[in-house]
Amino acid sequence: MRNSWREGRFSIEILVDILIILLIGTGVLFSAVTALGLVRLPDVYTRTHAASKSSTLGVLSILLGTFVHFWFNEGIFNTQMVIAIAFLFITQPVAGHLIGRAAYMTGIKVAEETVRDDMGPAIEKRKNNQQEELENE
Repeated sequence: MRNSWREGRFSIEILVDILIILLIGTGVLFSAVTALGLVRLPDVYTRTHAASKSSTLGVLSILLGTFVHFWFNEGIFNTQMVIAIAFLFITQPVAGHLIGRAAYMTGIKVAEETVRDDMGPAIEKRKNNQQEELENE
C-alpha cells in the first residue's frame, strides 16, 4: 500500500470503496446480532430491544453504504435514500418502545433474570391518580 501511495495509484476512490465495505460490513454484523438476539434472548422486552437497536444501526449502515456507493461511484445523489435513512432512524426505536410498552400493558411477564422494573411503579402511580380524579368528580 505504501508503494501505491508513492506511485500515485492510491486515490480517493480506494478510500471510498473501503468506507463502503466498512459500512455494509458493519450493517451485516449488526443485522446478524439482531437475528441472534431474537433467537437467544429470554423475553419479549429484550428481544424488542435487540430488534429495535441493532437492526436500526444495521439497516442504517447498509443504506448509508449504498448511498455512498451511488453518490461517489455512480454520481447519483439519491434523495429518497436520505429520506429513508432519516425515517428509519426516527421511527424504528419509537416503534420498538411502543411494542414493549404494549406488551407490558397486556400483562406479558418479564424474564426471571430481570433485575429492575421501572414500568410497574409508574403504572401504579398513574392508576392511583386516575382513581383519585374519578373520586373527586
